[in-house]
Amino acid sequence: MLSTLTISNYALIDSLEVDFNKGFTVITGETGAGKSILLGGLSLVLGKRADLSSLRVKDQKCIIEGTFKIDTYGLQSFFEENDLDYEDSTVIRREILPSGKSRAFVNDTPVTLGVLSTLGENLIDIHSQHQTMQLTENDFQLKLVDALANNQKRLTDYRKDLKIYRKAQKELQNLIEVQSTAIKEQDYNTFMLEELEKAPLKEGIIELLEEEYEQLNNVELIMEQLSKGDQLFNDEQIGVLPLVTEMRQSLSKLVDFGANYKDLYERVQSVLIELDDVNSELQRLQDGVEANPDQLEQVNGKLQLLYDLLKKHNASDVLELIEIKNALADKVFETANLDEKITLKTKEIQEMESVLGKQALVIREKRKSVIPQLKKKLESDLNLLGMPSASFQIGLTDTSTFLATGMDELSFLFTANRGGNYGKLKKVASGGELSRIMLVIKALLAKYEKLPTIMFDEIDTGVSGEISNRMADIMKDMSADLQVFSITHLPQVASKGNHHFKVFKTEGAERTMTNLKELTNEERVVELAHMLGGKDLSDSALAHAKQLLN
Repeated sequence: MLSTLTISNYALIDSLEVDFNKGFTVITGETGAGKSILLGGLSLVLGKRADLSSLRVKDQKCIIEGTFKIDTYGLQSFFEENDLDYEDSTVIRREILPSGKSRAFVNDTPVTLGVLSTLGENLIDIHSQHQTMQLTENDFQLKLVDALANNQKRLTDYRKDLKIYRKAQKELQNLIEVQSTAIKEQDYNTFMLEELEKAPLKEGIIELLEEEYEQLNNVELIMEQLSKGDQLFNDEQIGVLPLVTEMRQSLSKLVDFGANYKDLYERVQSVLIELDDVNSELQRLQDGVEANPDQLEQVNGKLQLLYDLLKKHNASDVLELIEIKNALADKVFETANLDEKITLKTKEIQEMESVLGKQALVIREKRKSVIPQLKKKLESDLNLLGMPSASFQIGLTDTSTFLATGMDELSFLFTANRGGNYGKLKKVASGGELSRIMLVIKALLAKYEKLPTIMFDEIDTGVSGEISNRMADIMKDMSADLQVFSITHLPQVASKGNHHFKVFKTEGAERTMTNLKELTNEERVVELAHMLGGKDLSDSALAHAKQLLN
């Protein structure tokens, strides 16, 4: 329940703090006194968007704060999901800055307007004249039927499965679209993949082929230089090996004359061994070199293929070509397996449809079972509100579509006159009739759902006399289970309140201000007398006011 409301620097309100209690609270005041301002301020706490026009003094911020006792609302999970500190007495604060920006806090933790709005829906149901038109909407009518059918848990499970089903449908559609595009590209991708698979793709391959190409392309020069090297090594007169061998023989005669000579001999011996090894390698290379035009052509072909592929795929090296090949292989594989994926996803969706269909059927049967009871209750209660001939035709039509509310379309037809033609509420019901129907429905919902605090904004518009008295009785009965507010112009309704607040304006030297105060019993008599007889208080009006209160 709403226990405290504090407003500062909002519209015509300079500063206001008021405490509320359980039961039935009525709010009265002359037209233009500021009841809509009070509702506007409360709406900001509940998440409504604001603008700079809300500021009374433009260079100061507006602060609106509401304290709610929520220990019986079962909102702990909501607070946990949104990382908020839960308090049985929760404080919501909204600030509107001179810059036009606004901030919202729940128990001093900053929250988004989305979170605040969702929380607000669980705290106060503000029933305005505009909201009465919700009565004509199919979803609202189904909500009433489902409340009586106790379908809330079933609908929650159904909607959870419906969300998964719709996600699966989207995934299937994506697969089909991918397949449609992939089929067009499959031949091209396969060709590109085969082309890359034929190429000798491995790290460093281009460098190796380029080296082999240079050797094959310069075989005559290589053979000539190797032959010359062999001659320089082995010529009998000037060959390196004969000369070094002769030097070694000369130095061998000196090894016994000292360590220096022996060391020099060993060094020449090492050089001779190394030269002999180089000579052997040179001869091996010379024996292996031969002209091979076919091999040269093959190497050149491989190199040209790799160069062309690098250019074609705009790749910087062979490693990048390998990545492209792997990606193409994945695409070709995926396309080849899309049929299987689509088949599996289709089967999965069919199984979901079976589950959803069974859930929707149970919901439908529960609805059908309570419709006669609902029709009887509505007609009975409206009879008490001066609509003795009010009659409803309520029926369900099966649909083949999975809707958020199940697989039903509700027909909710009404006539206010005996023998009259049934029609949709928005076409055949007057404003006063809609108000009475909505009040009856809200009273029903209060018994079957845990409604939050409810505020009726002139729901008694268009009615008077004994009917307004009965409407007041309904609201008072509702207040036994929840906190009920009624903004009213009717003394019959105002007299039934457990608490009576008056909205009024005061005019200062420079500005007009809106205020709200709780009336004492004596003040209530005077207020009711004014509502009955106007500004001039008559003895009969005062007597009538006292009679209403008693």
